[in-house]
Amino acid sequence: MKFMKLGSRPDTFYTSEDLRCVSSEVSSDYTIEVSGSRYHLHKFPLLSKCLRLQRMCSESPESNQLPDFPGGVEAFELCAKYCYGMTITISAYNIVAARCAAEYLQMSEEVEKGNLVYKLEVFLNTCILNGWRDSIVTLHTTKAFPLWSEDLAITSRCIEAIASKVLSHPSKVSLSHSHSRRVRDDDTCSNRAAAASRGWWAEDIAEMGIDLYWRTMIAIKSGGKVPSSLIGDALRVYASKWLPSLQRNRKQVGKKEDSDSDSETDVSSKHRLLLESIISLLPAEKAAVSCSFLLKLLKAANILNASSSSKMELARRVALQLEEATVSDLLIPPTSYKSEMLYDVDVVATILEQFMILGQTSPPTSPLRGKKGMMDRRQRSRSAENIDLEFQESRRSSSASHSSKLKVAKLVDGYLQQIARDVSLPLSKFVSLAESVPEFSRLDHDDLYRAIDIYLKAHKNLNKSERKRICRVLDCKKLSMEACMHAAQNEMLPLRVVVQVLFYEQARAAAATNKGEVKMTELPSNIKALLAAHNIDPSNPSAAAFSTTTSMAGPEDQWSVSGLKSPKSKLSGTLRSKLAEDEEIDERFMNQGGGRTPSRFKAFCAIPGRPKKMFSKFLPINRNSNDKN
Repeated sequence: MKFMKLGSRPDTFYTSEDLRCVSSEVSSDYTIEVSGSRYHLHKFPLLSKCLRLQRMCSESPESNQLPDFPGGVEAFELCAKYCYGMTITISAYNIVAARCAAEYLQMSEEVEKGNLVYKLEVFLNTCILNGWRDSIVTLHTTKAFPLWSEDLAITSRCIEAIASKVLSHPSKVSLSHSHSRRVRDDDTCSNRAAAASRGWWAEDIAEMGIDLYWRTMIAIKSGGKVPSSLIGDALRVYASKWLPSLQRNRKQVGKKEDSDSDSETDVSSKHRLLLESIISLLPAEKAAVSCSFLLKLLKAANILNASSSSKMELARRVALQLEEATVSDLLIPPTSYKSEMLYDVDVVATILEQFMILGQTSPPTSPLRGKKGMMDRRQRSRSAENIDLEFQESRRSSSASHSSKLKVAKLVDGYLQQIARDVSLPLSKFVSLAESVPEFSRLDHDDLYRAIDIYLKAHKNLNKSERKRICRVLDCKKLSMEACMHAAQNEMLPLRVVVQVLFYEQARAAAATNKGEVKMTELPSNIKALLAAHNIDPSNPSAAAFSTTTSMAGPEDQWSVSGLKSPKSKLSGTLRSKLAEDEEIDERFMNQGGGRTPSRFKAFCAIPGRPKKMFSKFLPINRNSNDKN
């Protein structure tokens, strides 16, 4: 770091009891008090360079106090030693205090040419502000003298110097030997250029407080030369350093909220201000910051009770790149630790709503073309070429939007599997999230079925209508063989879903064996009665469908089809039990049949112990030689 030495005489200040004196052959004739310390000094060297002391002696000789002296006794002694011609050393660490003290004492050109104010200004402008680390250290020291530093424009000059160095080519920057963890003075130009492309400045300015950091980042952004990705990286470095709430769990936050300590309240307020300042600095470009970082900020916003506008801004930015998120990123703790729910589902619903709003605008299916004559057909106009280019861009945008929705659908299904374990999660919120994804974006419903299965297991007290409600989002036609086999023996599913699974699996088996469309005559009579009871046309499988991530399910949620592979499958018993629970349909048949046993129940009773034609399509049946005979 650069420094400046002034004066040549040795330091002769000493302490006698509670006084600070100067060793001299001439007796002291001037007593002055600074910040509670008394000094016995000499008028001539002090008054010859300090206009303020001259006026004090002439206007009120008995006054000997200097109230609110900037920098305290250290800064005053620095100026006093300069007046005596003693050697003093000025560096980035004390130049602000010395400059403010010299301004307070009015050590200007008006009193003596080349006075201390002039020398400090020259050193600040020509040396300190030309160095990277010196500029940062000087800016740090301005926090102790905020008003003086602003009035003397020291803060603004330091910020401008730092921003100009970030914006300039690294080879043009004067760097101190200890300036950074990444770049050294002895680095080659090529190494420094490579470091600049990685944002070598981010860690250094991350040492600043949020007020100075915000002003510095605004100056850097206004220059327009730093890529938005580097701005985003710098914000990520700063947030990871100053936001401990990003790593804080709910229990710790709960303790903080319960505490009545004023100090903890102040810390929370500072973190909230810091978070909202970071949000205001986020670049407008989509890829400037990662979706994971945005969701971490959103988690911190919930923990710190940030403003609703800040949360909404983060939700909107997350929606722009939601396809990059992971399930763990979306597991956001609730606003209050007293909430019974494990996760904030509402904020995820808001993100999905914003995502769908952004994807609603679809590009035209064909470019607009005007009528042209024979000559126009031979040579396309520049405007027509521009239209074609715009159309090609819109087609690419449409394809990207479609791909994003496919990824988001997998993400939502994986998220549903995680929150389904929460016993406090209302059915309405689960269904609303499941229905927020467009039907076409789910290529299969296996992950959705897994989430529904987990929810039904965690909420065993659901009644029949609620189980039907949650299963309406499921499309049985989009279930794989494994999912169908699991659903066929799932006792938690409504009967209608089990029947549809069986029917579509029969249709799939028929198509696989090149039998063409499944006809009514190909199904056993008891199954036809079941389908008819549920208003399902066996000749039209598509009419029976319900409307509407990588799984992170635990071992207890994995599907087991071992029961269906056994000849003693519980499939028939499952259907019988589901039929017995369907009281409303049974009552309808009883009323129509005059108290007779419902035909649907008879049809189920007629199901053989071993699956025959229908179930043989997807269930292996081991027969011994006696069965064959």
